[in-house]
Amino acid sequence: MLYRVEGIVIRSMDYGEGNKIITLCTKSHGKAGVLVRGAKKVRSRHAAATQLFTFGEYVFFRGMGHIGTLNACEIIEGHHKLREQLHLAAYASYVAELVDKALHDEEAGGVMFDQLLAYLRALDEGKDAQVTTHLFEMKLLQRTGVAPELHTCVVCGREDGIAGFGWRLGGAICQRCKPKEHANFIANLSILALLQRFEQTDLRRLGNVTLKPETKLQLRACMRGYIDTHVGVRLKSLKFLEQMEKYDLADLDE
Repeated sequence: MLYRVEGIVIRSMDYGEGNKIITLCTKSHGKAGVLVRGAKKVRSRHAAATQLFTFGEYVFFRGMGHIGTLNACEIIEGHHKLREQLHLAAYASYVAELVDKALHDEEAGGVMFDQLLAYLRALDEGKDAQVTTHLFEMKLLQRTGVAPELHTCVVCGREDGIAGFGWRLGGAICQRCKPKEHANFIANLSILALLQRFEQTDLRRLGNVTLKPETKLQLRACMRGYIDTHVGVRLKSLKFLEQMEKYDLADLDE
């Protein structure tokens, strides 16, 4: 069967001597694997179509198997900047791997496709890479059904007296239940308010967001802690990103 889809390359790997297999996050068919014959050859007309973060219209044939074979591709946005600047490549690679792990083959990908494309465009436009990445994480947590509880106490369910965000427990926490969470795992009310804004924000309508360095550090600890505890996925790309952050390399050019 012949497919014509809009897709974003979220994974690209060598296959055999001259071929590549790419994984697309598509608008209409979820996640799709496609074999691109001869993509590693110098004169390949499809080499650019296999680059990470490329957005294009892909035409491929797929029979009974799970992998299609590329027939043609028209590149719409190459997102070259995201591969050329190391800190942007680190953040975008992490998000691409996150999407790859979160979406199942053939799972409807329209919502996440739109958010991923908006995320890549935001990085291209120079918006804060760390903050935009945490916003995308929230969109993905919502999409996969593991988003934190942000409006009532995650322990007792009360709406009043909220004192902060306990990421180990999984959400907002009231003053009465606060002792049930370790102090090191509690973010203050300003971080909770920021997460509530993230919950309501569509990346396609994202304006400029400027946060103080100390707020960004708290936000990072909160989101990483929550994802480690409640999602439990450790990605190869995250290790590289964390090394960059450790030496402040992830803030270059921002």
